[in-house]
Amino acid sequence: MRSIKHAMTMAAVPRRSFLKGSAAAALGTLAGPSLLAHAGARGPILDVMEAQQGSHWGPFIGRVEGGRFVQAIPNSEDPFPSSMTQALPHSVYSPARVKYPMVREGFLRDGAASDTSERGAGNFVRVSWDEAFDLVAGEIGRVRETYGGESMFTGSYGWKSIGRFHNCRTLLQRFYNLTGGSVIHSGDYSTGASQVIMPHVVGTLEVYEQQTVWPVVLENTELVVIWGADPLTTNKIDWVLCDHGGMEGFQQLKAAGIPVICIDPVQSQTAVYMDAEWIAPRPQTDVAMMLGIAYAMQDEGLHDEGFLNDYTVGFDRFLPYLTGESDGTPKTPAWASEICGVPAETIVDLARRFTSNRTMLMSGWSMQRAHHGEQPHWMLVTLASMIGQIGLPGGGFGLSYHYSNGGTPASEAPVLPGITAAGEGDGGAAWLVTGGLASIPLARIVEMLESPGAPFQFNGNDLTFPDIKLIHWVGGNPFAHHQDRNRMVAAWRKPETIIVQECYWTATAKHADIVLPVTTSYERNDIEQGGSYTNRFMIGMHKLVDPLYEAKSDFDILTGIAERMGLAEDYTEGKSEMDWIRGFYEAALGQAQNRGIDMPDFDAFWDSNSFLEFPTSERTRSFVRHADYRDDPLLSPLGTPSGKIEIYSRTIEGFGYDDCPPHPTWMEPLERLGGAGSDAYPLHVTTAHPGDRLHSQLAHTWLRDRYAVQGREPMWIHPDTAAARGIADGDIVRVYNDRGQVLAGAVITDRVLPEVIRLSEGGWYDPQEGGQPGTLCKYGDVNVLTPDLGTSKLAQGNCGHTVLAEVEKFEGEVPDVTAFVPPAGG
Repeated sequence: MRSIKHAMTMAAVPRRSFLKGSAAAALGTLAGPSLLAHAGARGPILDVMEAQQGSHWGPFIGRVEGGRFVQAIPNSEDPFPSSMTQALPHSVYSPARVKYPMVREGFLRDGAASDTSERGAGNFVRVSWDEAFDLVAGEIGRVRETYGGESMFTGSYGWKSIGRFHNCRTLLQRFYNLTGGSVIHSGDYSTGASQVIMPHVVGTLEVYEQQTVWPVVLENTELVVIWGADPLTTNKIDWVLCDHGGMEGFQQLKAAGIPVICIDPVQSQTAVYMDAEWIAPRPQTDVAMMLGIAYAMQDEGLHDEGFLNDYTVGFDRFLPYLTGESDGTPKTPAWASEICGVPAETIVDLARRFTSNRTMLMSGWSMQRAHHGEQPHWMLVTLASMIGQIGLPGGGFGLSYHYSNGGTPASEAPVLPGITAAGEGDGGAAWLVTGGLASIPLARIVEMLESPGAPFQFNGNDLTFPDIKLIHWVGGNPFAHHQDRNRMVAAWRKPETIIVQECYWTATAKHADIVLPVTTSYERNDIEQGGSYTNRFMIGMHKLVDPLYEAKSDFDILTGIAERMGLAEDYTEGKSEMDWIRGFYEAALGQAQNRGIDMPDFDAFWDSNSFLEFPTSERTRSFVRHADYRDDPLLSPLGTPSGKIEIYSRTIEGFGYDDCPPHPTWMEPLERLGGAGSDAYPLHVTTAHPGDRLHSQLAHTWLRDRYAVQGREPMWIHPDTAAARGIADGDIVRVYNDRGQVLAGAVITDRVLPEVIRLSEGGWYDPQEGGQPGTLCKYGDVNVLTPDLGTSKLAQGNCGHTVLAEVEKFEGEVPDVTAFVPPAGG
């Protein structure tokens, strides 16, 4: 039998242990850096417990002293442990915690007839759990009886806590399915455009698929092109447990001396670390630049006609557009240069280098979070098809090397199931869940609230927005993710009732009527597997401390509501937390036994306080994306109508959309540098992922001290741009456009183009006048500035990178930051 590694997480701590006095202190010295300074004052150590836990940042050992979680010790097998785990103890004891069930004062008094403009500004009143359960159950029953299930939106989105049981989004859907259904969402904010266009082009989502693995890249690739991605920042995290294998891959890539080109308006952390050649096009002009490269390829006869003939359809329909025969505009390198700002000779040189080397195009997702975001990855695949290396070892393209450490070889592991919305099966792909009474593209939820009954188009379907009266949100923070915050604040007044289950007083919680306090992952038991592409680890997530204040798990909260509605037995199936966890493990154990993989029984696994690590195989270490298709396109066709890569899509042609043509096309966005809107607002705002938090997560911890400038979100600005505006490093500035205004702290750097400023997404919304559209955001939520429109009628994704603005030094009295302070009464 093949044996897995029963890896003890810390050699000095082979199992959950209770130690005393000086021995415990010595162990703390050996185990890692202390976070006691962030845990607050404490008395003498009476006992110490160390137990296995996990997070989006990776597995860790949680150290508890005197009943208080004081330290997160990284997994001994993690090659690149994230320093963000050090803040996890502080996240438990953060002043921003929601401590008790809370109801907005006006709603408690007037119910559904309350003044909804008070959301974000009104006082909150503490109530008992019995009162909260009665109130929530009563509202759900009232709205369902009065308006029907299609009036309730439960399509919660967000980077919920990890864990196969305490999967809050699935738990919520499970509850609403029992009560008669609700409206949910489709897609996500990360890949809204690409996950819709890619099935039309290559037959799969592609953005959440395993990549050609790193051992193959390191052995075969001669040129790596990282286009619009910063994997050394984004690979710190994973949707499940992070194994950081991609970080190791990039380290080995650097050591091997393989040339790397980073194409990005910002010199990313990855570009600096890799000592990469940096090519900086204007934001949102990637398609034009790719078209220029493609033109040079065909003009010099560098493209692979054999691959195009055998493995693609529609190049003959695309070529007249490329050459200008169909529209009178040849997409020459000079034409592209005028749009993207990259010299024409550089564009020609890239065409030659791409085709003369075994080239891997590693693309990020930022380029598709923009107006007409369907086009960039479609054009990237077209470019890769012209190079002709798709399916060859080390060649082609990849859309997930920057996400959850794609390219790390998968393990030969069983699949750990989880809680489901229906009671049976695996609830894995919860972010793409379907099956509600209706499903709305996630990026269109504000438009849904604004325009009930209005028609809209989505991926070939004619649909109608429902009239939402109740929102129930768990495990996410739409007041960080969603675009055009001021428009959202106004739309959030439309529903009669908003219920939020949350650990912290986020802006989403502050804009709710009923707020229910939820436990962190470290106050409950669970089980998880990771990474997303490897399933390398399986860990028991042991409760470190009892729930603080009156917090409950989402399961217990929804069970309490279900009990009021006579559905508790159906909801729980008569099982406790540990019953469910045991069942998931034993299902995986059954798979393992059938495949000859040795795993301990559940009691041995749980009581050992160890993690399981599964091995890779020769098969997984040699995986090449699309190799089967290249080897035999007849027996291994793609999932497109033709079975081939579709450079021209007859399906999309049939939709007849004016904003998504049937082949990759340069289309002017709503606004861009050198184009529409740039006369009034001459700076492009890049909304990159932050380096020291996960979207908005952990912003309320001491990690903020690493990056905040005078307590505000940092804004990168070029020295020339700053000098022209009289801005010095460290100044508080006002960033503004027609959609809104925010304060930020200036960081002067030459790592951005002169026409570009960088303000990372995930900063907490902090209105100067709560609940009022148009007010100043005091902290620096970049989505105050971004537009809320769909990428096109095809995908209806978000356009978070389509944003122009102006910046000036802030004059006057600087308002206090209150984003991380509970509201009145909270």
